[in-house]
Amino acid sequence: MNIAALTTFLEVAETGHLNKAAERLHVTQSTVTTRINTLEDRLGQKLLVRSRSGAALTSAGFKFKRYAEMMVQAWTLAQQEVALPKGFDGVCNLGCHYDLWAGVGETWLRHMRRANPRVAVSVWAGDRGEIEQWLQSGMIDVAMLFDAQLKTDWTVEALFTDRLVQVATRKRSLMRWDPAYVYVDMGAEFRRRHAAAYPVDETPAVTFGNSAWALGHILESEGSGYLPLRLATPHVESGALHLVDGAPAFERTAYLAHDPRRTAAWPWFAGSVAFLRQRAAEDWRRPGDGEA
Repeated sequence: MNIAALTTFLEVAETGHLNKAAERLHVTQSTVTTRINTLEDRLGQKLLVRSRSGAALTSAGFKFKRYAEMMVQAWTLAQQEVALPKGFDGVCNLGCHYDLWAGVGETWLRHMRRANPRVAVSVWAGDRGEIEQWLQSGMIDVAMLFDAQLKTDWTVEALFTDRLVQVATRKRSLMRWDPAYVYVDMGAEFRRRHAAAYPVDETPAVTFGNSAWALGHILESEGSGYLPLRLATPHVESGALHLVDGAPAFERTAYLAHDPRRTAAWPWFAGSVAFLRQRAAEDWRRPGDGEA
């Protein structure tokens, strides 16, 4: 597939105009038209509806857009890896689940920069679906994610277990319902176990799909909610948050996925994984309340 044609298509999709895309790409409008026509001919589908007022994606164009983005990103990463930046011996492309960056991905990155300064690192944050697409397309080499059910020949291994505890900005015991309760959606298994432990009809006023965002909101607006213990611990130690007495704790396993064809050639990889496991054992799973 012609990368220039893909890039041109993405520019038209973003700007909504062939002439504006031509200006951004520093080519003529006829070149843009030729590239789009070539793509449409190869796919056998119209990707754009063109008019005097601009260009809009067709249904096929909308579906094709995400694949074009992946192919362009993969090409960019391939260029970076094949043509290593001056002063580097290798490149590692990491896909990290949004909920695993704070305290986990960032810790690993700091360790990498100290222990392996000649390895360049690219980090891509996403949800499980996005990360699985990146794995399958070869855009990333290593992934940190939850609920790993990958249909690839990648190696998938448990990295550590997140302990999920209920915390509040004021000291209190377990109660039927807290009007200031913030619900954090941490996956299907958490939803099931949470519903079994708290069979109430009330709807939380605020719901987050990201633990770090929920933590910031709870600290700023006060309230309570379930958070990974690794995120809550510093705030519990400072007195800003309190473990809710009697509240059940839950668990969520974090996984590491990697392509053994690549990582086997990296002398630093096993050590970096061992470092994360050690940190998990020391800091991310401190004693808490009983499990549900």
